Amino acid sequence: MFSLFFTGIQQDFKVFLLAPVLCAVFRLMFILLYGPYRTIRGQGRKFWACFRYGFWWGMDFNAYVFLVLMLLVTIPGVFFPVWQQQGDWLRIVGTDVYCAVLYTAFMGKLIYYYHYHDIYNHVLWLGRNADKKNLADIFFHQNHGGWILLGYVPFLLLCTFLQQALLALPVLSYPEIGSVVLRYGFNLAVFLAAVAFFYFCRFGGTFRHDDKPEWDEIPSIVKQDIFLAKATVDDLVALEIVWKHPMNELLQHSDEQAAEKMAVIMPDAAWQQKALPLLAFARKAKGARIRPPQHIFYLLGESYAQAPLDEFYADLHIADGGRHFREDAHAFSLEHCLPAGVISQPSLVSLLLGIYDADLEFNENEQFWYGSLPTVLPRQFRELGYRSDFWYGGELTWGSLQHFLPAVGFDAAFGAPEFCPKDAPRTWLGVYDHIFLEEAAKRIQERDDGQPTLHFLYTTSNHGPYTIPVSQYGYAVQKVMPEAPERVRTDKMVQRMLGGYWYADWALFRFVEQMKAVYPDSLFVVTGDHSMGILPFDCGIVERSGPTIREQVCTSFMLQHPELERTMFAGNTIGGHMNILPTLIELLAPAGHPYLSLFPSLTEPVSSVVTPHHWMTQEQIGVFADEVCQSLQLSRTEVPMQAAAGRFQAERDGWCELSGWMARHPEFLS
Repeated sequence: MFSLFFTGIQQDFKVFLLAPVLCAVFRLMFILLYGPYRTIRGQGRKFWACFRYGFWWGMDFNAYVFLVLMLLVTIPGVFFPVWQQQGDWLRIVGTDVYCAVLYTAFMGKLIYYYHYHDIYNHVLWLGRNADKKNLADIFFHQNHGGWILLGYVPFLLLCTFLQQALLALPVLSYPEIGSVVLRYGFNLAVFLAAVAFFYFCRFGGTFRHDDKPEWDEIPSIVKQDIFLAKATVDDLVALEIVWKHPMNELLQHSDEQAAEKMAVIMPDAAWQQKALPLLAFARKAKGARIRPPQHIFYLLGESYAQAPLDEFYADLHIADGGRHFREDAHAFSLEHCLPAGVISQPSLVSLLLGIYDADLEFNENEQFWYGSLPTVLPRQFRELGYRSDFWYGGELTWGSLQHFLPAVGFDAAFGAPEFCPKDAPRTWLGVYDHIFLEEAAKRIQERDDGQPTLHFLYTTSNHGPYTIPVSQYGYAVQKVMPEAPERVRTDKMVQRMLGGYWYADWALFRFVEQMKAVYPDSLFVVTGDHSMGILPFDCGIVERSGPTIREQVCTSFMLQHPELERTMFAGNTIGGHMNILPTLIELLAPAGHPYLSLFPSLTEPVSSVVTPHHWMTQEQIGVFADEVCQSLQLSRTEVPMQAAAGRFQAERDGWCELSGWMARHPEFLS
């Protein structure tokens, strides 16, 4: 009986091969039809990487052809002779259905690219509100819809012929095995191999789900070519991405709807008389508090959260670098700082643009690759006489930074794999922090020509799965945290996460000390892109079973300069990412210097902070999605939750609408 299964899965495998081949052919046709290439001479590596990566990424769907045929044709055929006799035709019919889906998705992409010069993206959601008759008219009279529909016939006939040819190829015979035990062992091995084969294909040539292909991991040689990077994405994969990221409703609002919500946050009623709403936030500096330094180091630490810096967790000693930095007489820090986004990209993008990204992914919006806003950080520092450089621990292809950063106004941008040793150890995000920062420090000094420079450095290492061998860099549990509870010191996963934060802190402030020695008059800004959950609970450190909202959300923020005085900051204890840019300008700019900032400087009293996801006052912190809030106080015991429906909702909607307005009006980019 098992011989039927052995033969059947070989037939399944042969038919399954048609799907990835079709996807590769469709990819080639798309490149030939819309690609900007006159020749591929000298570009062989790039095209090979495109097709190789696209092949494995497409297996996210194509692998199911093998699985479905095995489950619905081969296995039933083992028990039902009639089903087994018709097995090949059942395979052909089933695969033809899938091929028809591939054909539909491909033709749809050709039409979509014709109109939008992009593969399937969030704009697809607008079709829900479009005039369906108009779409049908465009399909038939502009995009040769009739021929596309007729094309199903020859296409499916060709698919049927190819499958018949594949099925006619010989298969391996079931081996003669005398021993019953060995025969059952062989049968089990074949079945497990078939299952393993499916998962290997489904996960893109690996057995680890976390290593599945995705947009951020497209080979850099491919992603540097915008068109070819898009061609790498199979059509069903692109549709899945769109499905998982429903269109932000901000893009659907009219300007009238937006204006009504934006009125809440506007400084005065005259804003509607301005062509660009951002111009309503014009400010003038009150006068420099410190002498403008030659070098400003703006350090954005991956997941460098506030909570490990709190007094409750001092015995862990994983944030001693940051703690020492804050204790300097000429340093200022916030105990409560809200990030601009809950994940890396929106936080970074918001910090650079000067407006909330609001999950609109401005960095992936091609319009923002060719122009930007008057609020952006590099442009406003250029007006203060500063050149700006961006240093990233990973590939600049991440988040399309290679396109976004020049448009924002950075004079130069560097990804660590470009300038670090080729054999430098790295995580899947980037080169180890201390190596990245060491090499960046060398090149900053080499590039120093006396021009005032803002150096923006973004690290990557403090991120799961926390596999950096931190013990090689000085992390020893008994040495670092001898006073920590035994359960903390012996839990391997907890130690991996705590060690990751310790390493990030060590690398960041090692770099700070190095640069202070070379450029003692420098201004240092240190913050984290967002928070993360690494602290252990129920382990004797605090009397709570979980983190507070503040510990879940708040990131770190600190400043240091030889002339900085804490009295300059109006007694503020709360703030957010979006207060950093105006704070720096107010510290450095001469009196009367004009600048744009949606948010006040920390040199003025800040009574509340509102982001697209959270809000904070001097007393409380809240979450919009859950409509709850909690006391901002540091507490070793449980902090009760309170209902907070509607609090700061109008302000939150106003800031998001302003971002949506800019996304809908790329014509104002310059």
